[in-house]
Amino acid sequence: MSWRELLPPWLVIVAGLTGIVLLCVSTKDVPLTPLGTKYGLVLDAGPSHTILFIYQWSTTKANRTGVIRECSSCAVQGLGVSNYSDSPQKARKSLEPCLKWAQKEIPAEQHSQTPLYLGATTSIRQLNLSHPILSDTALADLTVALKSSPFDFQGAQVLPSPNKEAFNWVAVNYVLQNFFKYDWRGQLVPSGKGMAGVLSVGGTSTQLTYKVEEENQAPKDGVRLQLYGQTHKVYTHHCPCHGTDQLRSRLLATLIQDQRSAQTVWNPCWPLAYSREVQWQSLQAGPCATRGDTRHSPGPEEVFNISGSSNATACMGLVQGLLNSSSSCSFLMHSLSKPRTRFLVISEAMDLVRETGPSPDLGQAVNRLCGMSIKELARESQRSLDSLADYCLTSAYIFQLSTKGYTLDLDGSVWTAFQKMGDTSSGWTLGYLLSVSSTTPQDSPSFLKGIDSGVWSLLLILFVVLLTGSFMRISYRVMVKESSFSNRTSSVFADH
Repeated sequence: MSWRELLPPWLVIVAGLTGIVLLCVSTKDVPLTPLGTKYGLVLDAGPSHTILFIYQWSTTKANRTGVIRECSSCAVQGLGVSNYSDSPQKARKSLEPCLKWAQKEIPAEQHSQTPLYLGATTSIRQLNLSHPILSDTALADLTVALKSSPFDFQGAQVLPSPNKEAFNWVAVNYVLQNFFKYDWRGQLVPSGKGMAGVLSVGGTSTQLTYKVEEENQAPKDGVRLQLYGQTHKVYTHHCPCHGTDQLRSRLLATLIQDQRSAQTVWNPCWPLAYSREVQWQSLQAGPCATRGDTRHSPGPEEVFNISGSSNATACMGLVQGLLNSSSSCSFLMHSLSKPRTRFLVISEAMDLVRETGPSPDLGQAVNRLCGMSIKELARESQRSLDSLADYCLTSAYIFQLSTKGYTLDLDGSVWTAFQKMGDTSSGWTLGYLLSVSSTTPQDSPSFLKGIDSGVWSLLLILFVVLLTGSFMRISYRVMVKESSFSNRTSSVFADH
């Protein structure tokens, strides 16, 4: 039997072996397309202003939670949405410029897939308690406006104070990489660090937010969060009458009663060369005012001239007295499940403390700030004089909390990391989006089956040999047929 007759079965054998090799060769998943970027929008409807934040993240997650970063933000012109309760259409119209801006920032093909959230905080929460109908009307009108946008509106929510502070806690620890960190290969791994607490000093209240380590110590009103494969029980210790404004009113009331007979009331917590006229009635307004013996109190219309003396020692003593006599909020040690928790302080006063005296010793930094005159403060900061005047009081108050056992962080590098989030009053928006990402399913990328380049080259050579052999066999058969046909034709003509 000639090799030409054996060639077809050999080709069939080679094809079969090639198929078997293809079945046995190990394959790997190769992404069909690169993983894309997604976007999210969060509207922070605060008491005095509204801000629209744009966040972005990749479609992959770190242990079922997104890895998100802030892109940019847009401050809505005008007042907070609660100020438009009597004309909700104005609040809706005020959002239009920022929504148009967001449409330009986010690719058009992703508009319908970009979630949009609205979180209303202090002002709407208070309006909801006092005038629930007006609050519902304002939110309903905003919902209509946001649903008409090209984005995927997920709803408006009035955030309770514990939830907002818990989301703020998430944002702080996320920026500090306390949940995870990047190793030398660029992979996300558990950080192994403890969680920081957050001390937030506002105008009307102070909040201490921290993680409760043991389940049996968790208060019932804590917030449970599922992040990066772990459960966190976060509790906020809320002190409603210990904000900057309330502390100032209580301090001035004490000074006036102690120095009532003097022509000028001296305030050691105010800077030297700063003075202000204060009406007694303004110090007694609100639920946090102290109600003493009214027979010996000044008249409601009586006005006092109060001047600063920049006395750090005297200011510290007065603030300590205010904390010791406090009945509306307890700062006792048992209020914390873990006293050694490190607290990052959020306060404009502490911003200035870090800027003017980057000292690791909080007491020295506060003494330096409280010893400055109003002219020296004005040179250090562009803030208004009235707000600068209260920074010594606020920083002294924060220092006194540190003497109660709270470990307050004055590390400038840590604060710089937190400032990368943008507006510190709106840090909760990042924490909120991170919490939402843990409840949404991860997108499944498309894959193709692939083999190693070496195996691919070998199979390619086999297929080339197979095709070449087939082509040669076909060519040979054609040539044989043509030769046979030519011989038959020649013989016919020869017979004639």
